Amino acid sequence: MAEEILDKVRDVVEGEIDFKGQKRAELIGTLLLAITGLIAFNVGWVKQDIVLAMYLGGAGTALSFIAVVPPWPFYNKDPAKWLPVGSGLTVG
Repeated sequence: MAEEILDKVRDVVEGEIDFKGQKRAELIGTLLLAITGLIAFNVGWVKQDIVLAMYLGGAGTALSFIAVVPPWPFYNKDPAKWLPVGSGLTVG
Protein backbone atom coordinates (compact mmCIF):
# COMPACT_ATOMS: atom_id res chain seq x y z
CA MET A 1 0.00 0.00 0.00
CA ALA A 2 2.69 2.47 1.00
CA GLU A 3 4.83 1.36 -1.94
CA GLU A 4 2.00 2.18 -4.39
CA ILE A 5 1.59 5.65 -2.91
CA LEU A 6 5.34 6.19 -3.07
CA ASP A 7 5.38 5.12 -6.73
CA LYS A 8 2.61 7.61 -7.56
CA VAL A 9 4.43 10.41 -5.75
CA ARG A 10 7.66 9.47 -7.52
CA ASP A 11 5.91 9.63 -10.92
CA VAL A 12 4.60 13.11 -10.17
CA VAL A 13 7.89 14.43 -8.78
CA GLU A 14 10.12 13.00 -11.53
CA GLY A 15 8.67 15.50 -13.95
CA GLU A 16 9.22 14.00 -17.35
CA ILE A 17 8.48 16.36 -20.20
CA ASP A 18 9.32 15.99 -23.86
CA PHE A 19 11.39 18.26 -26.08
CA LYS A 20 8.37 20.10 -27.48
CA GLY A 21 7.09 20.48 -23.93
CA GLN A 22 10.37 22.14 -22.94
CA LYS A 23 9.97 24.63 -25.76
CA ARG A 24 6.32 25.18 -24.79
CA ALA A 25 7.31 25.78 -21.15
CA GLU A 26 9.99 28.27 -22.17
CA LEU A 27 7.54 30.17 -24.38
CA ILE A 28 4.83 30.25 -21.70
CA GLY A 29 7.28 31.40 -19.03
CA THR A 30 8.75 34.11 -21.23
CA LEU A 31 5.33 35.42 -22.29
CA LEU A 32 3.95 35.43 -18.76
CA LEU A 33 6.96 37.25 -17.37
CA ALA A 34 6.96 39.81 -20.18
CA ILE A 35 3.23 40.49 -19.94
CA THR A 36 3.19 40.77 -16.16
CA GLY A 37 6.29 42.97 -16.27
CA LEU A 38 4.61 45.34 -18.69
CA ILE A 39 1.42 45.39 -16.64
CA ALA A 40 3.32 45.96 -13.40
CA PHE A 41 5.36 48.78 -14.93
CA ASN A 42 2.34 50.52 -16.43
CA VAL A 43 0.21 50.22 -13.29
CA GLY A 44 3.11 51.45 -11.17
CA TRP A 45 3.63 54.37 -13.55
CA VAL A 46 -0.04 55.39 -13.62
CA LYS A 47 -0.54 54.98 -9.85
CA GLN A 48 2.95 56.33 -9.05
CA ASP A 49 3.40 53.44 -6.61
CA ILE A 50 6.57 51.38 -6.81
CA VAL A 51 5.40 49.01 -4.07
CA LEU A 52 2.29 48.10 -6.07
CA ALA A 53 4.44 47.53 -9.15
CA MET A 54 6.73 45.24 -7.16
CA TYR A 55 3.79 43.25 -5.80
CA LEU A 56 2.35 42.85 -9.28
CA GLY A 57 5.74 41.78 -10.61
CA GLY A 58 6.13 39.27 -7.78
CA ALA A 59 2.64 37.89 -8.38
CA GLY A 60 3.45 37.50 -12.09
CA THR A 61 6.66 35.70 -11.25
CA ALA A 62 4.78 33.35 -8.91
CA LEU A 63 2.19 32.72 -11.63
CA SER A 64 4.95 31.93 -14.12
CA PHE A 65 6.57 29.58 -11.60
CA ILE A 66 3.29 27.71 -11.09
CA ALA A 67 2.69 27.48 -14.85
CA VAL A 68 6.18 26.32 -15.83
CA VAL A 69 7.89 24.39 -13.04
CA PRO A 70 5.46 21.51 -12.31
CA PRO A 71 5.43 18.76 -14.95
CA TRP A 72 1.91 19.42 -16.23
CA PRO A 73 0.57 16.72 -18.58
CA PHE A 74 0.40 19.08 -21.58
CA TYR A 75 4.21 19.30 -21.44
CA ASN A 76 4.45 15.59 -22.32
CA LYS A 77 2.09 15.33 -25.29
CA ASP A 78 4.77 14.35 -27.84
CA PRO A 79 7.17 11.91 -26.16
CA ALA A 80 10.21 10.87 -28.14
CA LYS A 81 10.05 7.41 -29.65
CA TRP A 82 13.31 5.70 -28.77
CA LEU A 83 14.62 2.52 -30.33
CA PRO A 84 14.38 -0.60 -28.19
CA VAL A 85 17.51 -1.65 -26.35
CA GLY A 86 19.78 -3.79 -28.51
CA SER A 87 18.16 -2.93 -31.82
CA GLY A 88 20.89 -0.55 -32.94
CA LEU A 89 23.77 -1.16 -35.28
CA THR A 90 26.50 -3.49 -34.13
CA VAL A 91 30.02 -2.18 -33.99
CA GLY A 92 32.78 -4.42 -35.02
